[in-house]
Amino acid sequence: MDEPRGSGVLRHQSLHEGFVPAQGPQQAFADAIDRHIEEHFGPVEFVYHEIVSHLVGVHVYVVAPTEERPYRTLITSGMSELPMTVPEGHDISPYAELMLSLPADWPLGKVAGLDDATGWPLRVLKEVARLPHEYGTWIGEWHSVPNGDPAQPYAEGTPFAGVVVTPMLRVPPEARAIDVPGGVRIALLALVPLHPDEMAVKLERGTDALIQVLDRGRVTELLDPQRPSYA
Repeated sequence: MDEPRGSGVLRHQSLHEGFVPAQGPQQAFADAIDRHIEEHFGPVEFVYHEIVSHLVGVHVYVVAPTEERPYRTLITSGMSELPMTVPEGHDISPYAELMLSLPADWPLGKVAGLDDATGWPLRVLKEVARLPHEYGTWIGEWHSVPNGDPAQPYAEGTPFAGVVVTPMLRVPPEARAIDVPGGVRIALLALVPLHPDEMAVKLERGTDALIQVLDRGRVTELLDPQRPSYA
């Protein structure tokens, strides 16, 4: 995606008034996601289940650290309950799930605290997973999502105020898509938290400039909560 003049800010309006109950999972999709996680990421430690969900039920799987992947990985299951609204001419799947990785010592409780200093990555996954369904749009590689307008840090003591959607770098290529029986593919995309001035690079100078910034810091889907801005 070449955006030399910057990508600007798109402001969407919700398609829905109030709460819309989720229809529930497509079982073939849910089973394929389960298999994919076990095969490519490791054993599931526990799952943050949603009991009552708006639009789609976004459950978050927590994959335990392994010798090969010595950190926790959070992966959504449920964003793909509904297809995204992908414009014509974009050769991508309308189905997606999201992930990010956290240091092994990141404090995670089995009861989600979405608004505290350590629960914000879980909250971000859920918010971005619902965004395309709430606003009749889509999420793809190098889309960025600020935390509010104007963007604010996700939690006290956290410098990050938005995310960019990227391909996963710490996996083999075959892990980047989930195959569902019948020929459907679900894109598995990473969320990378950004500092405000890194967000500004994307908005003002475009995707290629942001990629150079992230490459400079060797930034991947494994969150380093103390990393500096590379803008």
